[in-house]
Amino acid sequence: MMLMLSATVSATPVSEHGRLSVKGTNLVDSKGKKFQLKGVSTHGIAWFPEYVSKASFQSLRDKWGANTVRLAMYTAEYNGYCTGGSKNKTTQKKKVMEGVKAATDLGMYVIIDWHVLSDQNPNRYKKEAIAFFKEMAQKYKNQKNVIYEICNEPNGNVSWKQIKSYAQDVIKAIRKIDKNAIILVGTPTWSQDVDIAAKSPIKGYSNLMYTCHFYAATHKASYRKKMETAVKAGLPVFVSEFSICEASGNGGVNKTEANKWMSLLNKYNISYAAWSLSNKNETCSLLKSSCNKKSGWTANDLSETGKWLVTTMKGSLVKGGTSGNSQTDKKPSTTKPSTTKPSTTKPSTTKPSKTKSVKASKKYCTVSVKKDGSWKSGKRYYTLYRVTLKNKSKYNISN
Repeated sequence: MMLMLSATVSATPVSEHGRLSVKGTNLVDSKGKKFQLKGVSTHGIAWFPEYVSKASFQSLRDKWGANTVRLAMYTAEYNGYCTGGSKNKTTQKKKVMEGVKAATDLGMYVIIDWHVLSDQNPNRYKKEAIAFFKEMAQKYKNQKNVIYEICNEPNGNVSWKQIKSYAQDVIKAIRKIDKNAIILVGTPTWSQDVDIAAKSPIKGYSNLMYTCHFYAATHKASYRKKMETAVKAGLPVFVSEFSICEASGNGGVNKTEANKWMSLLNKYNISYAAWSLSNKNETCSLLKSSCNKKSGWTANDLSETGKWLVTTMKGSLVKGGTSGNSQTDKKPSTTKPSTTKPSTTKPSTTKPSKTKSVKASKKYCTVSVKKDGSWKSGKRYYTLYRVTLKNKSKYNISN
């Protein structure tokens, strides 16, 4: 007796692409193929902790087309990790861990962002940064999906030399524990001067990338030229934060400039994360300020920026609904029908016998499982497995 079964198991971005690495200027997957991370950054997790959840992230993955999420942990303002006291530090760290677990459960990539902003110079809290990233590296060194962003936006009169010195010390601490994870390094002037970093990149380590941030209504052709100059010089660039409004996070959107940016990112296989997953009353928020949902958002819940992003990432803008509370929308199954041909085995002509029947077990049966292919349908990933159960005995199998 031989029984053929086919089953589909939904693949995820991480199960499909595995551990990422840097090759030249490109992010590549475990098979060495170019891969682009597309995702969303939270706002400060101390300010908007309610969006750090599996339900929220699943909506980003299944409805918006995201394969990564960035956890923005402010170091100074908004009850910052380094300024809010020991209890707050514990709370923030716990929230980061919750976010990593949620992303991991969903097979998404996740960026742990040390969100330098008002503290300007990352060296100000370098001791705290080293301790934090050593702890994170120890906890996640065996995971394939965790990325470390060690300084969000150095600014003020902070030079690349100062940032580089800080980065070398933090990277050294991480690499003693985690040899493989991608590490993102901020650049001068709110992570805009990637061309300056390209002239003197950090040596001696692999899997490093350098961040470029832009707000499309403010940062236009001259800033794109800076990024392109860096890439052409051989610098691996990652856009870990951007939006389509002004640099203030407010003002009008500029979709024309935003689309020019996206064309350039796609041209050079540059990964990106959009700011921000929140309902804060500002233009860069991806949700309307009137939206109280934490997941399952429809088109009516999204801001103009949010709608643009979902369309850009080729997600699904579900119509209808209100801005009240709701469970995550269920997506109709898009499972491919099995392509297994109907059995052509001729009906048995053997006369009924008195052969005894036995229960299926390893003693009497062999089971083999073969991956028969994988595919992407809409925003879901599927894998087809062929399961073969074979009777190796002279007995009938009763169940």
